[in-house]
Amino acid sequence: MNPSRYGKLDMTINLAKPEKDPRDIIAAGQQSAHGYPTCLLCPQNEGYAGRLDHPGRQNLRLIGLELAAEQWLLQYSPYLYYTEHCIVLSADHTPMQLTRATFTRLLEFVGQFPEYFVGSNADLPIVGGSILSHDHFQGGRYEFPIERAAVVADFTGPHGIHGQVLEWPLTVLRLTGADPWSLGEVGFAMLEAWREYDVPRAGVRARTGETPHNTITPIARRRGHDFQLDIVLRNNRTSTEHPDGIFHPHAEIHPVKKENIGLIEVMGLAVLPGRLASDIPRLAAALAGEELADDLLAHRPMLESIPAGFDDAEAAVRQAVGAYFTAGLEHCGVLGPAADSVPQWREFLAPLGLHLR
Repeated sequence: MNPSRYGKLDMTINLAKPEKDPRDIIAAGQQSAHGYPTCLLCPQNEGYAGRLDHPGRQNLRLIGLELAAEQWLLQYSPYLYYTEHCIVLSADHTPMQLTRATFTRLLEFVGQFPEYFVGSNADLPIVGGSILSHDHFQGGRYEFPIERAAVVADFTGPHGIHGQVLEWPLTVLRLTGADPWSLGEVGFAMLEAWREYDVPRAGVRARTGETPHNTITPIARRRGHDFQLDIVLRNNRTSTEHPDGIFHPHAEIHPVKKENIGLIEVMGLAVLPGRLASDIPRLAAALAGEELADDLLAHRPMLESIPAGFDDAEAAVRQAVGAYFTAGLEHCGVLGPAADSVPQWREFLAPLGLHLR
C-alpha cells in the first residue's frame, strides 16, 4: 500500500505477462477475428493446451450466466490480481461496447453475486483496457481504494437516487439507489450525455469529426439493500504535446506506467510492469550512492524528487514509484481536482435531474 492524498493506494508489480504498449492494444482491438482460439477471452480457451504465441489454459473452467437475457460466462482470472479476481465475458466474440444493456448486466451480476463488485473497462482505445476485441467485465471479492474515497459534493436525483462526487484522482460520480433499473437508466443517461459533452477549459472535446473521444468506466457493487454505480468520466483525445493521450499518464510517468489506465488502476490498484521488480533494488542502490546505470536513466527525475533524510532507500524508491503512479492517475482526471470539478458537475447533471444539495 502507498499513502496518497486520496488515502492508501494498492501497488502490485505484474510478473505474469509482458508490458503492453498502448499502440499495440489499439492494433489488437482493430484486428479481424481469426485463428483458434479467436482471442485470449473466447470460450475456446477453456482447457486449451496453448502454443508459442498463445498461453495454455488447461485449468480454465467457465460457468454459464444469464445477463440481460443473453448468455455470458464467468471464469476466474489466471492472473489473480486480487481476491477472487474473475472475468465475466460474452459468449460471443463481439467488441467492447457500452450500451444500456451494459448497465443491466452489471447490476444483474451484483444482484446475483452481492459479495462481488463488477466493472467494465471503457470501450475506446487509450482509456480502455488491454483487450478491446471481446466484450467483458472484471469482478471479484475485494475492497478497492476507490471504495474508501472521501466525498466532496452530494447530489439528489429521481427515484431516491443519491449522487456523490468523489475525492479521487480521476473524475468520478457515485450513484446509489435501491432500484437497480432506475440506477441503470440514470447511469446510461450520463453515458449518453457525456458522449456529446465538451469542456473547452479542460481540453475535453467529445468528437473530432466523426471520431468519438468521450466514454466512461462503470463499476457496480452492492451496499446492503442498495445498489451502487461509480461512473468514471474518460476522454481519449491526443495532442502534439501528449501523443499517447491528453488524459493518459504523461511522458514523465512512462518509466513507471505507460500502459492504459484500465478498470483495475481506475479503482486504485496499480498493476505496474514487471521490469520494476529488478529496477527498484538497483534504483535504491543508486539513491544510496552508487552510479545510476544507463538503462535506468529515465528514472533519474524520480530519484531526484526523493527528499533527503530517508532511512530505507528501497522503501523511499517504492514510495516515489507510488507517487508517480498517483500522478499518472491525476493526468486521467478529465475535470481536474475533485473540489474544482463541482461547478462543472452541477451544469452537466442538472439536465439529468440530479441537483446539488
